[in-house]
Amino acid sequence: QVQLVESGGGLVQAGGSLRLSCAASARTFSTYTMAWFRQAPGKEREFVGAINWSGGRTRYADSVKGRFTISRDNAKNTVFLQMNSLKPEDTAVYYCAASTGDTYARVFQFRGQGTQVTVSS
Repeated sequence: QVQLVESGGGLVQAGGSLRLSCAASARTFSTYTMAWFRQAPGKEREFVGAINWSGGRTRYADSVKGRFTISRDNAKNTVFLQMNSLKPEDTAVYYCAASTGDTYARVFQFRGQGTQVTVSS
């Protein structure tokens, strides 16, 4: 079982930055692919990006490519999402998730409760 707790959300103006963190409970954290998803009100959950177990491979949604960066610190059981040049359309609840698959995995076995990100225009 992996427990995931996100933090770092908040209110920011368009063009600003936020850094989200996701702390994991599992001692086997370093074996999981980690990903970020988001869900805006009235919309389906959207894949944001993923990072493989070593941090050597990442994948991003086209909507955030070049603005968002995923990284991880396996020594601290934490994955990060650095969000720059934020836009109002980035407003959503952001979730981290863990998978035993690779960065193209469709199944994520564990998911956190989420953290709200609001970007004002």
